Amino acid sequence: MAAAVMGWSYFYFKKIAPAVVTEKTAIDSDDPAIWINPADPSKSLIIGTDKGKNDGSRTGSLFVFDLEGKIQQQLTVKHLKRPNNVDVEYGFAFGDSLIDIAVCTERYANEIRVFRLPDMQNIDGEGIKVFEGEKPTKRLPMGIGLYKRPHDGAIFAIVSRKDGESGSYLWQYQLIEENGQVVGKKVREFGEFFDHDGEIEAVAVDDELGYVYYSDEYFGVRKYHADPDHPDAAMQLGVLATEHYRRDREGIAVIAP
Repeated sequence: MAAAVMGWSYFYFKKIAPAVVTEKTAIDSDDPAIWINPADPSKSLIIGTDKGKNDGSRTGSLFVFDLEGKIQQQLTVKHLKRPNNVDVEYGFAFGDSLIDIAVCTERYANEIRVFRLPDMQNIDGEGIKVFEGEKPTKRLPMGIGLYKRPHDGAIFAIVSRKDGESGSYLWQYQLIEENGQVVGKKVREFGEFFDHDGEIEAVAVDDELGYVYYSDEYFGVRKYHADPDHPDAAMQLGVLATEHYRRDREGIAVIAP
């Protein structure tokens, strides 16, 4: 069974020493994801966003590290406009092959970006636009969680944003290949929001059990079905981490044995 895991800020004070510290990135590091190399786990990669300057310039990067924390310059993607969060998924149907992918949000481009692993080749053309039709302040993607549906292998991106409405704060897109590029098909809007000067950024998905968790930063961690076709897809299933937090509920991850 998998479980949602989150930092207990200001509540649990035991110090935890890092096993590895990555090399310093350029400006403003934010969100990591780990790709496990199925052929040789020792060659797995750590992928992390560096948001860059908060001015809309192309100073952001998607850094790639080895397991010793060394930057892999030949794989690092630069000149992005505020890349925020990143996630990875395995077995995406691309042409006649199944490939692994890394997907990040690019906030000031109003897009998500898709890269093939492990070579980090861009396979989305010029990006996949998200939150189309919303006013500019509600089109800024932040968090992302990828979901692979077990029964058919379909892969979805669940995207949060800087500002949104309760009930439709997150939008979900099915990722599919068309003519050698990845495109996104919007399949639903969902997500309750406390709406008290906070925001929703961190998103994590349990592929095995089919749940998505996201951090409503001033309220708690909300839980929904990840499958947009589930009969109860619109129903909130529960809220975690509502007590003992003095500040934001930030990064969130799912771990399975």
